[in-house]
Amino acid sequence: MLNSNDKLVSNSAVVYFGNRHSNCGSVKHSGDNLTGAGEGDDEQIFVNLKNVPGNVHKLVFVVNIYQCVERNQDFGMIKNAFIRVVDSAKNEELVHFNLSEDHSGATALFAGEIYRDGKEWKFSATGDATRDTGLGEIANKYTK
Repeated sequence: MLNSNDKLVSNSAVVYFGNRHSNCGSVKHSGDNLTGAGEGDDEQIFVNLKNVPGNVHKLVFVVNIYQCVERNQDFGMIKNAFIRVVDSAKNEELVHFNLSEDHSGATALFAGEIYRDGKEWKFSATGDATRDTGLGEIANKYTK
C-alpha cells in the first residue's frame, strides 16, 4: 500500500503470509500454502477498493519465493507456479503469468498494480521479474 510518492504508508501496509490483513481491512491474504497441492489458486489476496484509505494511491502485487537463498530456488524449479489477477465482480482474469516457464532464474515477480486515477481505480500489469531475495529487500524499494 503506497502513498502518492510511491512510498509505503507504513510497515504494516505490507500484506503477506505473516501479516494477513491491512490495518484498514481492505486487503486480506488467505494464508500460505506450503505444499502447492490441490487444484485452483493455492493462495489468494482479496482487495476491497471501497475500503482503501484516501492516503493509499497504489497497491503493488508481488510474488516471491520464501527463503530462496537458503533453498537455492528460483521459479523455474517450482512446478506449475503461476500468478493471476482476477476481477471477482466480473469473474474476469486480468493477467496471468506462468512463473515456472517464463521466469526461470527469477525469485520475485512484480505482477501488477492497482492505482488511483482521479476518482477511479485502474490496473496495470507489470510482469517485472527480479532476483530479490525476500520481502524486506522488496519493501526497501518503497521506503527510500
